[in-house]
Amino acid sequence: MPRFEDADFAVVSAPGTPLAEGPNPFAATRPGLSRGNSGLAIPSGNGNTVEVPASRSTLSDAAALMHNLSLSPSMKERRGSRNSFGTSLPIPRSPRQSRLGSKRPGVSQDILASQVQDMSKEKVAAAKNMAFAFDIDGVLCHGTEPIEEGKKVLKMLNGDNELGIKIPYILLTNGGGKTEEARCAQLAGLLEAPISTDQFIQSHTPMQALSEYYETVLVCGGEDFKVREVAETYGFKNVVHPKDIMAWDPTISPWGIFSEKDRANAKPRDFSKMKFDAILVFADSRDYATDFQIIMDLLLCEDGKLLTKAKDPVANRIPIYFSQGDLVFATNHKGPARLTQGAFRIAIEAQYKALTGVELERVVYGKPERATYTYADEVLKSWMEQIHNENKLPENIYMIGDNPQSDIIGGNMYGWNTCLVRTGVFQGKEGENDSHNPANFGVFDTVYEAVTAAIQKELGQDFGLKWNPKVNPVLSGDATSAVE
Repeated sequence: MPRFEDADFAVVSAPGTPLAEGPNPFAATRPGLSRGNSGLAIPSGNGNTVEVPASRSTLSDAAALMHNLSLSPSMKERRGSRNSFGTSLPIPRSPRQSRLGSKRPGVSQDILASQVQDMSKEKVAAAKNMAFAFDIDGVLCHGTEPIEEGKKVLKMLNGDNELGIKIPYILLTNGGGKTEEARCAQLAGLLEAPISTDQFIQSHTPMQALSEYYETVLVCGGEDFKVREVAETYGFKNVVHPKDIMAWDPTISPWGIFSEKDRANAKPRDFSKMKFDAILVFADSRDYATDFQIIMDLLLCEDGKLLTKAKDPVANRIPIYFSQGDLVFATNHKGPARLTQGAFRIAIEAQYKALTGVELERVVYGKPERATYTYADEVLKSWMEQIHNENKLPENIYMIGDNPQSDIIGGNMYGWNTCLVRTGVFQGKEGENDSHNPANFGVFDTVYEAVTAAIQKELGQDFGLKWNPKVNPVLSGDATSAVE
């Protein structure tokens, strides 16, 4: 299957190898961290992680977007202009093991489906050789409101089809802010389908690999203190939430929001004696004023210590990671798509540039980053082993999304078949594809239409999208007829 080429990103050395030609004045201060010619102390070859060259520049987007916030960067331009700057994004060597079991059909259906599949070996092989990767918001649901066609799709892929077979799929979202277990439980109830953490990737899921490199981290975003639980689940030893700092020193954020609930859950300490190793933005901020202020304090402080001011904030700055780069996303709002983490990131970049005169170097995960798709391959193979006892990657993978700038560009560049739907960010007219990042398989009104088209291409136009409980494989020569 086609993949990114290093030439697409002007990468000339192996992942994790600094690109600097001369001596670097900024030596790494922690084991497993190195400074390439970007100056950032980032992970470089350690423990149970795989490094993947970053496909976007480490330099901020703020300068380019300051006067013209473009929502339509061209895939052609991105392929020509992206550069890894020696940056690699660590991802886990293997997916996290699920804490949830997935429900299975009744025993009688399993037995009957097995008989049907034995008589339809070519279709079964084709069904196991295709897979889907779904974005969530704007494809399967709008916030907390399900899209009915999404519920139909998952039911069919979970076995409600003529073979009674599970067709592999994963959920690949730039959303986040909760543990994978909590988000899967929420989605399972919303979409009325069993969803395992073994088939689920949030924007920050691959960032668990960073726990091998950083001990004390500021983690921002999401509702209440849920991102603290996420980071601790990933193995970070000392997780600090912005509200912890505000509880310690309320004056740190003049316009911040701090409730009695925040006070009850915060963990104040003397943060002036603590050295922060990195800043992790896991999800959208719920208190921009506080998050902006504390992030900027840490970016400008001396060696990660609050209440200090660095003589050279560029040389000694701690790294900042964003879990994804989307500027807008689809919600249940009836108007245009809403701003999301990318807007927060651009604001941070602009503030840093205004205060220092220097572009902010940062690292971004999520779609369309190559690291996210590399990790998705491993998740798909693991899920194939669970449902079909075959640890292999299907050849025909379909990415279904609503955002051309993340779902489609990422899938196109990774060699997947891409389907763009009109139920989210993209609102093109009938017969219209995105002009900058066109979906290579097509544009569809709903996710159900996209999945149906893909299945008909791989399994035949006559493939049944419903399981018939009255099917009798003994009496039915083609294993698809029913008896009354």
